[in-house]
Amino acid sequence: GELKRAAGAAAPAEPVKKIGKPVFRQAGGDRWEDKTLGEWPENDYRIFVGDLGIEVNDDMLSKAFAKYPTFQKARVVKDKSSNKSKGFGFVSLMDPLDYHKAMKEMNGKYIGNRPCKLKKSDWTTRNDTRDVKNKFAPKRKPDEKRKHIAIGPAAGPPKSGL
Repeated sequence: GELKRAAGAAAPAEPVKKIGKPVFRQAGGDRWEDKTLGEWPENDYRIFVGDLGIEVNDDMLSKAFAKYPTFQKARVVKDKSSNKSKGFGFVSLMDPLDYHKAMKEMNGKYIGNRPCKLKKSDWTTRNDTRDVKNKFAPKRKPDEKRKHIAIGPAAGPPKSGL
């Protein structure tokens, strides 16, 4: 069935509440505060936009999704040191109908020089919601005290006898 929005139920009338509070992330044994996530709306429907060309910036991504009435924000993820695009970004919509419509209509559409690939953002699953007394990431073990897990064949002299 086709999803339809009730007449007059376009964008929500009340202002969108931003997350505002610190959001902690966890990956690879590290924990850190992601200050950029506080700028995003709370309880939004977020889309991961992949396969973006390096020419695509926040403005181009925003214009591509601005036709949806509950569009809130778009951001292209950039490398911190080089400031170059990493080839993906995120789009925030407040209405599930806009979200489904955008997923259906925009997947494979050209944004810049390449067709984009959309999927549901799983950013919340990467949050670290533990209540921690200190707000800093735990210290990582020094390299020499970490367990080494060999992956693949050992890089040593070739074994003879074959």
